[in-house]
Amino acid sequence: MNLVEVDRALRKLRLSGMADVLETRLRHAQTERLPPLDLVATLVTDELQRREDRLLARRHKLAGFRDADRSLDTFDLDFNKKMNRVLIYELATARFIQQREDALFLGPPGTGKSHLAQAIGRAAIQQGYRVVYREAHLLIEQIAEAALDGTRKVLLAELATVPLLIIDDLGMRKLPHTAAEDLLELIMRRYERASTLLTSNRPVDDWGKLLGDTAAVTALLDRLLHHAHVLKCGPRSWRTKVHTDLRTDDLTK
Repeated sequence: MNLVEVDRALRKLRLSGMADVLETRLRHAQTERLPPLDLVATLVTDELQRREDRLLARRHKLAGFRDADRSLDTFDLDFNKKMNRVLIYELATARFIQQREDALFLGPPGTGKSHLAQAIGRAAIQQGYRVVYREAHLLIEQIAEAALDGTRKVLLAELATVPLLIIDDLGMRKLPHTAAEDLLELIMRRYERASTLLTSNRPVDDWGKLLGDTAAVTALLDRLLHHAHVLKCGPRSWRTKVHTDLRTDDLTK
């Protein structure tokens, strides 16, 4: 076989990670006089790395993060010094997912709840877990639409089994009267089977009024808080800081 034929064969075998670097690796092997086994090992490593990169890319896409660039590296933990950074880094290890525990992030708007939730979701993907991210109002809309087209049972079954489900911004928008029952059913299906991370700008005492069904909310919180890690975010708001900094800059110009 010549180089073109080997390239074609590798792609037919779905070894594009090898095929894409074959010529470069061969030249390097000749220049450095690498033993054949080292050359093969390098090509196998290239293929494995390509497959891992593609898997991570697919899982990030399937997660549906609102802000794809959120990470712990871009979160300023010094802005709100009282936040429990030990808990944040512990959640980022994804051990709570392995143990099928939940997490609840509470705090005023703009205090970093969504950023941290998505950052922990990204960390979980890096460690091999499937993640689904949904804003609360969009999740309820998705369930309602599935009920109309007859796929509600299938959708809830899919959501019930994902290792980490992130429900973001509960309380930011008014939800339909079915929201409490839908969330309760979902949490009940996931209870002690998979991990849920939920963020809200409203204290849990307000959820009954927020969702309009005190009994359902009580049952929901009973399960959600049983094995939950609770992170209090804030109190200072990032968005208020940015707005204040911009006004200060304008005044000093």
